[in-house]
Amino acid sequence: MKTIVEVKVKEDVEGLVREFILDDHPCVMAQSVIADDNVTIQSYGNMDNFCPNTLLNDLKTYVNEVEEDSMKFQTFIAVFEDTTIETEQQFENSLWNLLQTLHSIDTHAWDTTTSPDPESPNFSFSLLGTSFYIVGMHPNSSRWARSSPFPMIVFNLHSQFELLRSAGRYERVRDLIRKRDKAYQGSINPMLEDFGTNSEARQYSGRAVAADWKCPFTSKH
Repeated sequence: MKTIVEVKVKEDVEGLVREFILDDHPCVMAQSVIADDNVTIQSYGNMDNFCPNTLLNDLKTYVNEVEEDSMKFQTFIAVFEDTTIETEQQFENSLWNLLQTLHSIDTHAWDTTTSPDPESPNFSFSLLGTSFYIVGMHPNSSRWARSSPFPMIVFNLHSQFELLRSAGRYERVRDLIRKRDKAYQGSINPMLEDFGTNSEARQYSGRAVAADWKCPFTSKH
């Protein structure tokens, strides 16, 4: 059983994450999932020394509980409150090491709707046979929208973006978020591109990468 102290710490972490997103964050979808309580927030301590099986099992529970074909966005946030990140490069390294570790213990086939090749414009990170658009955040991100109180990884279901496209709402939501981001920081995140234009792996860490950047992830599929 969790102690009173552990429960209090978890509540404090969740509270700060929710406050960060609700406090004038430019992503209206993120604000929506927090406001509607359609978010799962779990803490895992140290990003470089976590229990991958625990995180994967929590993601499995989340995926199983998601309402299929729902137009309400639902998301999963893994928080690593015991991790100190000094630079964007350090976070990028830790992010991809973590994703590689999860991939190595995942026994499911890759989601057939996306590519396992991180260089492909159709790449989207797959776990449990389900593709996710990954958003990495940490306190020292140069993008204010990603400058979260703790290092954390947001797992957004790729299928939910496709539902937005099929409903004709994707472009409107995308343009609104970019407009808000520009008003928030004075510029649009230079790494943002629509799915299918370039590999979305370039966007995961939040760091601005060069055109010749190579994703450190290697798929076993």
